[in-house]
Amino acid sequence: MDIVKLIFGRLTLEAIPYHEPILVATFAGVAFGGIVVLGVITYFKLWGYLWREWFTSIDHKKIGIMYVILGIIMLLRGFADAAMMRLQQAISFGGNMGYLPPHHYDQIFTAHGVIMIFFVAMPLVTGLMNFVVPLQIGARDVAFPFLNNFSFWMTTSGAMLVMLSLFVGEFAGTGWLAYPPLSGILQSPNVGVDYYIWALQIAGIGTLLSGINLLVTIVKMRAPGMTMMRMPVFTWTSLCTNVLIVAAFPVLTAVLALLALDRYAGTNFFTNDLGGNAMMYVNLIWIWGHPEVYILVLPVFGVFSEVVATFSGKRLFGYASMVYATVVITVLSYLVWLHHFFTMGSGASVNSFFGITTMIISIPTGAKIFNWLFTMYRGRIHFEVPMLWTVGFMVTFVIGGMTGVLLAVPPADFSLHNGLFLIAHFHNVIIGGVIFGVMAAITYWFPKAFGYRLDPFWGKCSFWFWFIGFYVAFMPLYLLGLMGVTRRVSHFDDMSLQIWFQVAAVGALLIAIGIGCFIIQLVVSFMRREQLRDDTGDPWNGRTLEWSTSSPPPAYNFAFTPLIHDNDAWWQMKQHGFKRPENDFIPIHMPKNTGAGIILAALATVCGFGLIWHMWLVVIVAFVALLATAIGHTFNYHREYYIPADQVEQTEAARTRLLAQHV
Repeated sequence: MDIVKLIFGRLTLEAIPYHEPILVATFAGVAFGGIVVLGVITYFKLWGYLWREWFTSIDHKKIGIMYVILGIIMLLRGFADAAMMRLQQAISFGGNMGYLPPHHYDQIFTAHGVIMIFFVAMPLVTGLMNFVVPLQIGARDVAFPFLNNFSFWMTTSGAMLVMLSLFVGEFAGTGWLAYPPLSGILQSPNVGVDYYIWALQIAGIGTLLSGINLLVTIVKMRAPGMTMMRMPVFTWTSLCTNVLIVAAFPVLTAVLALLALDRYAGTNFFTNDLGGNAMMYVNLIWIWGHPEVYILVLPVFGVFSEVVATFSGKRLFGYASMVYATVVITVLSYLVWLHHFFTMGSGASVNSFFGITTMIISIPTGAKIFNWLFTMYRGRIHFEVPMLWTVGFMVTFVIGGMTGVLLAVPPADFSLHNGLFLIAHFHNVIIGGVIFGVMAAITYWFPKAFGYRLDPFWGKCSFWFWFIGFYVAFMPLYLLGLMGVTRRVSHFDDMSLQIWFQVAAVGALLIAIGIGCFIIQLVVSFMRREQLRDDTGDPWNGRTLEWSTSSPPPAYNFAFTPLIHDNDAWWQMKQHGFKRPENDFIPIHMPKNTGAGIILAALATVCGFGLIWHMWLVVIVAFVALLATAIGHTFNYHREYYIPADQVEQTEAARTRLLAQHV
């Protein structure tokens, strides 16, 4: 019996929620979809190709694309949770208790928040930075290519644990930040909080390593002549983002480790007795959590800067002020965390300080808005799909910013903090900022990644359904919040409120149609890729350095190292008829693909699952295997290959002819 317990821990057949019809139906649907996908891959004999070219790839471009794919897949799951909540709140009034039991509803809104922040927004912005930054700074890859692969698979590992909680055991019902004492072992004795801890720990390690990697890449691997004040704005925002990641994510790792010790070892860091203090957890989690908001939004500020300049046909207005505003936001993001819990009773002095700093941080953000508007002023604006997302962002984000300044006033926040007004504000800036920005970026850089554009008709359909759907879904929540309606509630007695929740549910339906249009856009564009291909290799007439190579770029990015004299250097080169060299190429050294990253992440997944279920023998074996694999990989020196000079010359010469035709 002891051996069985060592192997299986708390895991029994009762952990499978076969008594929940919704979960059983979901599991059946996911299983069927998985079988279909596996069958298609097997039928077309794609396993070898996927393993060699994608799963084991250390090419920053392919890793960036895989990050974006992970984010889109998890978006479908996270939005499904949101749709379930909206439907529950639309029908659960009076004697109708709806279709979700309260315990299940708590897990859904917790999973929705965790998935959307950690496994949708983070992979999407990390993928964009991975793909674009080395191309913009003239580098052939990131500083540590293998670490990049490992970081991606660790993030995927955390996402897998969250998905696994849907079908084995349960997820946390504590809210997406798992405040104690609710997340303590006494109030949450089941495995939900443990899934939360280990999924975030594993994914957080991947994000931290990715941040270190990109930070070193930007600081040390810029092309000759690219000084800091000649970097593209997207690279600047990526630099500041990764500074925040390196500074903030160790705090998340530490606070989750302390919570794990409280649950596993009986310590009392966050209890109300034996010297513990639950508010210490809240401070620590928000010292990570508020910089996290800017980790998500700063990269998309860079995206909008690139898009506005390109589709206005002008240089970005106020480049230096954009850079300084980004740096100021980065610094101030560490001085506002307490506005997330004005209601804890810190006193007038503390609340005043954090209220003032919160208002101050809106100033550099507003400066960016004006710079984008002045860039558009008297420009030849082309309202392509990325530009539509950008204009939609400006309108929506300004509204979210104004409500944020309102919440920066402590007395107002005291009344609105635990209500739906705060939910509307948060989604206003995250959807109107991050999601709109990511959609603009995917459309804008898709030709660079795949060599053909996305279909504009379905892109415009997606934008308008998202844009209108957002306002229909979340403006009613502002009104409900001002009425005093609290968040995290699954049933209401006041029938007069129901119409507003029903309107919000219609908005969620419109957003769902917008997501569907995006999926259709991907499929239609792939089927029509020959008609949507642009033979010049420069589909959007982009201004920054990533356009100085073909679309899609070769594995080595640049056959010759660019020399930079201005932050619009390549665009100026094209205006003056610049032509690439056609000879004197030498072999290029590139690192080889490796399967160590995916193997290490798989072992981390097994180890995390064992820790969740107290399967100590599994934990020990997985951890030892993980260490052995990591150590073994460090002794593998034969991970290089050379691209022959004649192959580089032939590829580059063909690209030169295309460029000559264009200029």
